[in-house]
Amino acid sequence: MKKIKLSRSEKAIERALLRGEYRPVKEAEFNRIAEAVARRKKDAVLTIRVNGADLASIKEKAKRMGIPYQSFVSELIHQYAA
Repeated sequence: MKKIKLSRSEKAIERALLRGEYRPVKEAEFNRIAEAVARRKKDAVLTIRVNGADLASIKEKAKRMGIPYQSFVSELIHQYAA
């Protein structure tokens, strides 16, 4: 049998499964979660020019939060749109 090499994140998921950290969900809840994920799908590209100092500030804030700055900008746009 061929051995499968798991990535670090896959190994973490496997350990969590073995510890019983995941729980089954009802089909209705699963569908609700799947629909929420689908609504957040990024399917458009936006190209804008911004002030360099503003971008540096955004990048620094995103770094402190531990997320990519483009994800941070996308979340800001989403919050404003909602």
